Amino acid sequence: MMKMTGKAFAKKLFGAKYERLSRTLLIDVIIFWGLYIAGFQVQAAASVRILMVSAFTAGIMWQALSSRDSAVELKHMLMLPHQPQEFVFSYVAVLGAYTVLTKTGLLLAVLLAVSAWKSVEIIGMVISMLHAVLMAAAVYSLRKYWYAGGIWAAAIVSAILFLRSGLLLDLLLFVNGFVAILILWKAEVYAFYQGESEKSHAIKQRKRGSLWRYFFRYLSCHRNYLVNTAVMWCVAIVMPYFLREMAGLSVVPVGFAILTLNTPICILLSCDCDLEQAVRFLPGQKQRFCIPYCLFVFSCNMAADMIFLCSWQIQNGGVTVLMIAGAVFFALQSAVLSVLLEWFYPIRSWKIESDLWHHPRKYVVPVVMLLLAGAACAWPVLLYVLLVLLAVEIVILLFISKGRS
Repeated sequence: MMKMTGKAFAKKLFGAKYERLSRTLLIDVIIFWGLYIAGFQVQAAASVRILMVSAFTAGIMWQALSSRDSAVELKHMLMLPHQPQEFVFSYVAVLGAYTVLTKTGLLLAVLLAVSAWKSVEIIGMVISMLHAVLMAAAVYSLRKYWYAGGIWAAAIVSAILFLRSGLLLDLLLFVNGFVAILILWKAEVYAFYQGESEKSHAIKQRKRGSLWRYFFRYLSCHRNYLVNTAVMWCVAIVMPYFLREMAGLSVVPVGFAILTLNTPICILLSCDCDLEQAVRFLPGQKQRFCIPYCLFVFSCNMAADMIFLCSWQIQNGGVTVLMIAGAVFFALQSAVLSVLLEWFYPIRSWKIESDLWHHPRKYVVPVVMLLLAGAACAWPVLLYVLLVLLAVEIVILLFISKGRS
């Protein structure tokens, strides 16, 4: 029974013939070999690498467990006869394999290529990955007691930083993983299932009210998007401190480009197939949806840029009208390109939401913005050309918006 359940989940995540797994492993090998022969090296303590891999693995595992798509599959599987313990461990094992092989594998390939490793450290890295999977699943099964899970996670992070590396840390992770196994052994199957909650109810109400109300309701239902936005605001506050040595107008566009990395708000159609179908099916929805969506993304980008400029003024001073105009350009340009990319090239081939959140297509617009920022730093006259383009875009958007009304 455990084998059949695991096989059913595995085929959904990796493909009917596990073709996705082989393709991902091939990409990992190519990335590792390319970085290795390039001779690029980065010095990092073993404890930092272990903490990096553990936090990344636990985060992806948590996303996989909380995915709405996984909940639908789990609901169907729970209708069949099952043994609770076997079902829990097969479900956790498959999601753990998906996390380690398709997500953490890429990070591990980069770390192995750019830093020197000892055989003992590699064994410790494997233990840390397995420990992160088990602990994330155990904490997720006890998420009603979130405070206990937070204390547990904080204690493990402190232990990794304090013990740094070595046999004692490996032994601690091994024992803690065994504790997580005991928690999973006692866990109920339905602890991993999220039923028809406020999130799905809120999304179903999108037909009523304005699109702006739907956008804010969507953010309130997807707390991870709000966390990502809060992180970008924190980056906007501290970034002027690190750019102080290069203070001046020429480096400011780079800060604006970095703040366009708030990519979760740019995949609204890709992650909600029902909304995309409704928008594309009803007449006249291209303008009615895309313009408010563009303004919504622009508002989110502009909020981060304003925080950045205020922090720059407090720490470095010298904010000018040209800087503010540059902020408007990068915020608006990122919003326009993101919406156009989402409308014409939505992400289709994703299995669970974790695939969508880490899809490479999301980073196309931030890379373009970084290239524009680099060009503006090298040739300051280009910034004036970009501002002229900004004025033209604003006129076009106002004309389209007036025609829509």
